[in-house]
Amino acid sequence: MRVIYNGMPASGLHGAQWQASRHGDRQAACVEMAVLPGGSIAMRDSRQPDGPALIYTYAEIEAFITGAKDGEFDDLVT
Repeated sequence: MRVIYNGMPASGLHGAQWQASRHGDRQAACVEMAVLPGGSIAMRDSRQPDGPALIYTYAEIEAFITGAKDGEFDDLVT
C-alpha cells in the first residue's frame, strides 16, 4: 500500500488528475489540486510539478474555498 503524506513529492501521487483554475493564465504559475483516493485533496505549485504536495482533508479545503468565496482572503491580493 502506498503511503501518502504531507510534503511528499507530487510525482509520487501516481494517477492524480491535477486541476488548475480556469481563471488563471495557462502560461503563468498557479496552484493545482487533485482529489486522492480516500477523499484527501493534494495541492501543488504548477512551476514545480514534481515538487512537494500539500495534503489536506476535504473539510479543510471546503473551509478554505468557502472563506475565499466570502472574501476572507481578499486583503492578500489587493
